[in-house]
Amino acid sequence: MDAEALEKDYSNTRKFVTAIGEFRSYIASNSVSLINYGERYQSGERISSASVEATVNAVISKRFAKKQQM
Repeated sequence: MDAEALEKDYSNTRKFVTAIGEFRSYIASNSVSLINYGERYQSGERISSASVEATVNAVISKRFAKKQQM
């Protein structure tokens, strides 16, 4: 559906059409670096960074605990 084909009666249509245009531009400019999570999931690849975040949080917690003991 084209954004320009929307009815122009609504009060925020112009703002919405502008936002759609900016979003399209962003997607077109960054399509190379965007991750297709559907493909990753279907091929069995990891799509979450939760394990990495948990490891980082554990390291930071240990560092803070050592600082408090000193």
